[in-house]
Amino acid sequence: MRIAIISVSREGAGIAKSLLKPLRAKSIHRTSVGRCWNSYDAFVFIGAMGICVRTIAPYVNDKHSDPAVVCIDSLGKHVVSVLSGHVGGANDLTRDIAAILAASPVITTQSDNAGLWAIDTFKKRFGWEEKYCTDMNACIFDFVNRQPTALVLGIRDEGTDYLERTLPEHVTLEERLGDALKKDYALIVIVSPFRDKAFFDLENFKGNFVYFVPRCLTFGFGLAHQARPATKVLGEMVQAISQAHCFFDGQTWCSIDVKKDEPFVRALRHRGIGAKFHFFTAEELAAVEVPNPSATVEQHVGTPSVCEAAAILGANGGPLILEKQKGENWTLAIAIDRRYLRSASSSSLAPSLGASPSAPSSAPSFGASPSSPSLGASPSAPVASSPVTVLGGFPAETSAHIEIIGAGPGDPELISVRGRRFLEQADLILYAGSLVPKALTECHKPGAVVRSSADMTLEEQCALMQEHYDRGHLIVRLHTGDPCIFGAIQEQMAYFDAHGMRYHITPGISSFLAAAAELRSQFTIPERTQTIILTRGEGRTPMPDREKLHLLARSQSTMCIFLSAAIVDDVQRELLQEYPEDTPVAACYHLTWPDQHIYRGRLKDLARIVHDNHLTLTTMLVVGEAIDNRAGLSELYSKDFTHLFRKASE
Repeated sequence: MRIAIISVSREGAGIAKSLLKPLRAKSIHRTSVGRCWNSYDAFVFIGAMGICVRTIAPYVNDKHSDPAVVCIDSLGKHVVSVLSGHVGGANDLTRDIAAILAASPVITTQSDNAGLWAIDTFKKRFGWEEKYCTDMNACIFDFVNRQPTALVLGIRDEGTDYLERTLPEHVTLEERLGDALKKDYALIVIVSPFRDKAFFDLENFKGNFVYFVPRCLTFGFGLAHQARPATKVLGEMVQAISQAHCFFDGQTWCSIDVKKDEPFVRALRHRGIGAKFHFFTAEELAAVEVPNPSATVEQHVGTPSVCEAAAILGANGGPLILEKQKGENWTLAIAIDRRYLRSASSSSLAPSLGASPSAPSSAPSFGASPSSPSLGASPSAPVASSPVTVLGGFPAETSAHIEIIGAGPGDPELISVRGRRFLEQADLILYAGSLVPKALTECHKPGAVVRSSADMTLEEQCALMQEHYDRGHLIVRLHTGDPCIFGAIQEQMAYFDAHGMRYHITPGISSFLAAAAELRSQFTIPERTQTIILTRGEGRTPMPDREKLHLLARSQSTMCIFLSAAIVDDVQRELLQEYPEDTPVAACYHLTWPDQHIYRGRLKDLARIVHDNHLTLTTMLVVGEAIDNRAGLSELYSKDFTHLFRKASE
């Protein structure tokens, strides 16, 4: 977010200076605001509200294009969201700045103050396409005034989980769009990549509605060589997708790697629909079982299936919702990742798996409207609060304390209950911003200081914690995964020990455990491998000679390699000295984050997988035959095995 800070008084200069670094902002003069109006995403005024309003008044145009504007009083006590609270992100920026300054955020939008959803932020917050909408302002008006509202969900994702978890009293969850249309609702909110016959009845609905399309479908496609005309091929595929009751905007398209430079792919990229692409090798595709294999296809490209296999691979092994469809020079199949599937009794907006398309359909001519929020950063300014100490690992009221907490792999729901409670009570949260999602800190109490350590040196971190410690505060130092694994906490503990500062460690779920869960693999196999090696490749930090990768690889145990995507060529070369070249591998990017991606393959292809998918930081490399293994039985539950809690059968 490009942020400009304008200090209109000498008293505000110190506040402006303290915000420049954590917000990555630039300081400009008030007379430059008009010239820079379209060059920044947000303007932060420090001074009187009247000066702020008079400065921006000539340039205010539209909520969908205006930048966010925030005003801070010259003493730094109040941070006010002035303009573009939801769409421009001023409300979120206000909260972020208030957390940095330990000030009071002032937000006047009704949905925020009433604890209701900000519907116009769903597009950016959850990554959904806003496909159709009668009028967003009218939808918001109905919603915040608690008019009867229907919520219809066709899939399950982070966003729909949030909506179900926070369902207001005036909102009813309807299983079917048709059911909602038969009732007297003022507003219908639909979240689905699917549409059924009732979709067209929306044209006759007298109330307001908004239709969000999540990015959760995978389109697998095959093409004849240099299939042309590309626009005709695309048009025919779009019609097939429409006949399958699906939207194609913003979804993922997958095929065999030899097709990645075809005219059709170039045309689709230029279409501007937010499509993502994944391409697989013939070997990867051939390993996928499909309902409609083709000997002809196998003869030409080395795999019996392209479109169906690519769709299934792109959906992480999820089921087909549309089997192979054939055009003159193309094939198409659609799959969905199982994590997006709702229960068997879920909405009729989800077609039956493996369905064949029915009559063609065209979209009604409704208008659409934009949306989007934003996020900021975080540092200092202490706040008064009750002193604390630790009893049984959780604070009681007596003296200052530092809790080092493992944040887990990324998903805010995977932090420990104890860790969450500390975050909710902390006076200072210092989190590893380069590795820990900021969402983990959003449970902080009013007045808490929330600061990313990504741009701070060790000395700056310790000084900030010391300042709060001296005030008797509860301090949370939030590290990624489990802090004891590549957590860089040793030097901080040395400082705490030297200065007599009380501290404790709350463990977290390491990313190697998240990798096992997301791979659905047990990393120890009876009688094959009973050891898990956690290590890293040798980059700028030297490895001890006895811990070189090729030496560790001699056991051919399950190996989880941290912090090594940037040196993957060296990693692969060392591992191949001991592991067979066909050893299963997985490159796991942003495990449990919303943009998680997992790429499976063989050791001989590990470097190519990482390079082709542009994987960088926060990528876990897993090597070993335990990946996807289902062979071998543990004695633990064998009827012939006696242990402390059970005798073997006679």
